[in-house]
Amino acid sequence: MGTERLIDTNGVTLRVMEAGDRGAPVVVLAHGFPELAYSWRHQIPVLAAAGYHVLAPDQRGYGGSSAPSKIEDYDILKLTGDIAGLLDDVGAEKATLVGHDWGSVVATNFPLLYPDRISACATLSVPPIPRPLDPPTVSWRRAFGENFFYILYFQEPGPADTELGSDPARTMRRMMGGIKSTDGTNVFLQMATPGPEGFIERLPEPDDTPEWITQDEVDHYVAEFTRGGFSGPLNWYRNFDRNWELTATTPSKTINVPTLFIGGTADPALAMTPRDRVLDVVSGPYREVMIEGAGHWLQQERPAEVNAALLEFLDDPAGIRRPEHALG
Repeated sequence: MGTERLIDTNGVTLRVMEAGDRGAPVVVLAHGFPELAYSWRHQIPVLAAAGYHVLAPDQRGYGGSSAPSKIEDYDILKLTGDIAGLLDDVGAEKATLVGHDWGSVVATNFPLLYPDRISACATLSVPPIPRPLDPPTVSWRRAFGENFFYILYFQEPGPADTELGSDPARTMRRMMGGIKSTDGTNVFLQMATPGPEGFIERLPEPDDTPEWITQDEVDHYVAEFTRGGFSGPLNWYRNFDRNWELTATTPSKTINVPTLFIGGTADPALAMTPRDRVLDVVSGPYREVMIEGAGHWLQQERPAEVNAALLEFLDDPAGIRRPEHALG
């Protein structure tokens, strides 16, 4: 899959999977929650074989990387600063940044905060979204009231850390197998009822391991999160309002580089991240690819389609034509 090495950047040490030749165009792969650089195991060798220098870090708080104890050490300035530090380490002025889930948030904020260091941006599962008018937790509390919403549940240090960490095998089994819309039912909206149950308690128990992942691969995640826990990853969520404050002004107001969004039509997360305002934040050429029947774990579930879309984009990002109207 590549060579594993440790890179000191921005006050932390990141465990990074690296593949491809130094001096080739750099592509950074930023994973989501609760994942690892390992989540890109189907993409790293393919992109390297296509002529790219690939860097896939365990982001801070995850896997073999540093996990600072303070919540504010996981804000968007720190997360994007880590990526800039990776570019510094390999001597790259610019890179294409590809993110999935929370990695998409990093990927779409990086062009706003480091506009001179990005050549193109691709996001999976979470589209580019403009900064909201209100702090995010204020909007969510207004929308959900007394009903359960997992991001609000994640805000208080302790309960979610304990629930997810008490049985990492159950956590990974239910997250990998349960976050997918079936028969028009959105699992996140379905769990939005009052009650004391936690997040994993509300996720369905899958009948079997999903066909797109082997038990050995699941076991790899379980081992990593058994060792490292979930507090670092959950601290990313605890910075939503802080990130909102920190991005009131940014060096670039919009993403002015070519941007690609890849989504799955059965991904319940899309109900909470609508695409109707993408062009409010993306001023460069924009394109989206929707994969029919795919759930949330796109690059692992449907690697062939994801790889094809990424390679087409990387080959000619500027050739994508900006649409005349917002996408619904």
